[in-house]
Amino acid sequence: MKELLRTTDPTVIAFATALLEGEGIAVFPLDVHMSILDGSLGILPQRLMVADRDHFIARAVLADNDIPTGQ
Repeated sequence: MKELLRTTDPTVIAFATALLEGEGIAVFPLDVHMSILDGSLGILPQRLMVADRDHFIARAVLADNDIPTGQ
C-alpha cells in the first residue's frame, strides 16, 4: 500500500475516491474518524491509500483532474 493523497478536505477525498473507483482502482481511506476522536474538528488530515501496482496510474488520474498528490 502506498499513500496517494493526504488532505484535511473531505470533499477532495470523496472526489478522488469516485474518480479512482470509476477507473477500477481500489482505494482505502485512512484516518477518516481520527479528527472526531481527537476532538480537533477536522484539523487532522485523512489519507487515501492504493495498492503499490496502482499507484502510478492513480497519480495520473488525479493529476488529470487537477488534484495535487504532493509527491
